[in-house]
Amino acid sequence: MIRFTVQFTSLLLLIVGLLVVVRAESPRVLSHGQLPQDKRLGPLTDLYKNYFGCTPPSTRELWNERANRLRRQTRVACGLWPMPTRTPANPVVHGKVDRDDYTVEKVYFESFPGHFVTGNLYRPKHYDGKRPGILSPHGHWENGRFYDRGAEANREDLIKGHERFELSGRYPLQARCVQLARMGCVVFHYDMVGFADSVQLEHRAGVREAMNTAENWGYFSVQAELRLQGILGLQTYNSVRALDWLSNLDDVDPERIGVTGASGGGTQTFLLTAIDSRPAAAFPAVMVSTGMQGGCSCENACYLRVGTGNIELAGLTAPRPLGMTGADDWTKEITTKGLPELKAIYSLFGAEDQVMARALVQFPHNYNYVSRAVMYPWFNQHLKLGWEEPIVEADFTPLSQQEMTVWNQQHPQPAGGADYERSLLRWITADSNQTMAALVPTDKASWAEYRKIIGGAWDILIGRSLPQQGAVKAIRPREKNHNDWTRTTFLLSHAAQGEEVPALMLMPNPWNKQVVIWSDQRGKQGLFTSPGTPRPAVRKLLSAGTAVLGLDLLGQGEFTPNGQPSTKQRLQTLDEQPWKDYVAFPWSKFAGFTFGYNHSLFSQRVHDILSAIAFARDLDPDKVRIALVGLGGAGHWVTAAHTQAGTFVERAAIDTQGFRFASVEAFDDPDFVPGAVKYLDLPGLIALSAPGKLWLTDAGNDLRVIRQAYQAAGSIDQLTLAKGSLSEHEMAIAEWLLGPSTSR
Repeated sequence: MIRFTVQFTSLLLLIVGLLVVVRAESPRVLSHGQLPQDKRLGPLTDLYKNYFGCTPPSTRELWNERANRLRRQTRVACGLWPMPTRTPANPVVHGKVDRDDYTVEKVYFESFPGHFVTGNLYRPKHYDGKRPGILSPHGHWENGRFYDRGAEANREDLIKGHERFELSGRYPLQARCVQLARMGCVVFHYDMVGFADSVQLEHRAGVREAMNTAENWGYFSVQAELRLQGILGLQTYNSVRALDWLSNLDDVDPERIGVTGASGGGTQTFLLTAIDSRPAAAFPAVMVSTGMQGGCSCENACYLRVGTGNIELAGLTAPRPLGMTGADDWTKEITTKGLPELKAIYSLFGAEDQVMARALVQFPHNYNYVSRAVMYPWFNQHLKLGWEEPIVEADFTPLSQQEMTVWNQQHPQPAGGADYERSLLRWITADSNQTMAALVPTDKASWAEYRKIIGGAWDILIGRSLPQQGAVKAIRPREKNHNDWTRTTFLLSHAAQGEEVPALMLMPNPWNKQVVIWSDQRGKQGLFTSPGTPRPAVRKLLSAGTAVLGLDLLGQGEFTPNGQPSTKQRLQTLDEQPWKDYVAFPWSKFAGFTFGYNHSLFSQRVHDILSAIAFARDLDPDKVRIALVGLGGAGHWVTAAHTQAGTFVERAAIDTQGFRFASVEAFDDPDFVPGAVKYLDLPGLIALSAPGKLWLTDAGNDLRVIRQAYQAAGSIDQLTLAKGSLSEHEMAIAEWLLGPSTSR
């Protein structure tokens, strides 16, 4: 009897569980156990397994449009949109070493207050007037600027033809600076973070996870990434400040500045020319390719390569001269994969001869004599150095580490470590907060600037605008009649993106040409109180002739095996990759390895809503009225879609449930969005809804930016702010959605 009771109880629980699953998943588009054919369910894009080519546009106008967006994307990724406050650099130049035809000095200056950029300045002797300048970031060579290949290794290089002289081969980083100085250039050879004299932070910095708090954090933490604070951004800003300093030297011609580095220094080379128009020519060695994009955390940042790669980023140098070398590494195919696309971009400017690559595949990853011999004539030509070619590098007397280091008793090494790291980020955060607060609009002019900066940033964070007409189709439709309305299930197919979104349309008869797109944490099931029974507000809309469209956004409903919303988003965990020694922690601990190549789940859900808006628009492009509803925890997704869709959405009703991105505590949180806090969090995003009609429920207390945006846009009467729970407002929202139409 006891055993029978247990069996009966187990059976009853099983039946109840099945009923719950059926209720949670109904009505379905696909059969049970079947998932949409959506490429986002496949492997994540990563920095070395994927192919990073580009398709050059057909006209210069199209390229300029693409290039402007890529520059903004790069600056956002680097935390440099807008630029930090340029504080005094306070440069110190000392310890001159005199050689026969050049001098070398020790340099340090502040990129941020108390944060030092360090290096050596090589100056030619026996030249009058202003000279060309060269910025030379060094890359991942052991000890950086102090690199000594060693006598034994260099003897092997001499035998194999890698190098020409014993000393220049042993000290190849010094060798290129010396030769360029002899050719008449003023060369600044500066440290990457954590190398040589740059001792305040480790190269792969980041205070221990347990030491990061919501108020006090270091690099690689959730709070840092929510503000786009990363080592790549720090290094890139150091390069910008180095360019500032070098360009203003009395003996440097600011119109003739070149940049060259290899490996990680090559990454810094093309990133600087991507975001700054001042360099006149560039030569990134052994880095630009369609293959591996940069294996170190200092070469990656959230958003940097989402939808792009190093070929296209290097193309932002156009039409300025761009020279490159490849080796027997990920760059070995540069002349056949990458260079043709770059030539196509340069041809749009009539400058196809201004881009060049030489694949020296007989050598491993390097910036050896043979590679340097390709670089010298490139700068000779494009910086107008006037040297007779061929240019043959001469040997030199290398500097000792003591002669190179900027720190000594008179110039003591600054403090570093975890406390310093956190103090640096506190300053950067405070400066950014002050800049963002100043952008809060007060009139139409400041409203336009707010949309440019804050709106331009969120445009990158979201990563997609409204799909073009005809891009989104309904496939596999199935209808079921319910008296005065019809229920149709189908897949919203955005074929160009490889996306399929389970959708459900409730269409009244007759239809008043209005569509309400209803988003909910439970997906399209949020339209119903029970299978086949629309919730009261939906019934009210149907009775008034308004169609209602529900979706299973990515990670909801039919996108998951059990129909329950995803509680985590995927992270890149490629710990077996061949460059893992570059990284001092698992890949999943650095957001840039995931979100530098892939959209966040938040953004992908916004993309799904944008697809639904495009589909609704195409039902009757001239007459359809579109409204958005984001309730039950979906308000932040709907807000983002509203800002991207612009006037195609007539009105939006949003319940944020007091959500803030700053409350996110993990990279795999479904609502982790790098940079969201930097750009004024959810209120800053909601403010971009102005001047559209907006009903805002339970939005929290910090609403000043929203009110000011609507006032500045001259549309404060279009903003409805309500307090209380969803149940208190749902029917009122339905009534509001049915209000009189407004013109686009």
